[in-house]
Amino acid sequence: MTTLKVEILGTGCKKCHQLEANAKAAIEHRQLEAEVSHITDTMEIVKRGVMKTPALVINGKVLSQGKLLEPADIEALLPS
Repeated sequence: MTTLKVEILGTGCKKCHQLEANAKAAIEHRQLEAEVSHITDTMEIVKRGVMKTPALVINGKVLSQGKLLEPADIEALLPS
């Protein structure tokens, strides 16, 4: 099984932290192995083409930006 790489992009606002918590809950519910990181550096966020935060990146692909996704929504985006 390959470890997922999940990144939360955001400057550290309440929604960013909640998205991180929701992502961790979704990963745990699906019993997946994942490395979750939170990127707060504005230049790094812009470099990835993200203009609205929070953003969810899975395995290098930006899957959501500017939205606070619920755990069920994140589960649907996780690879099987």
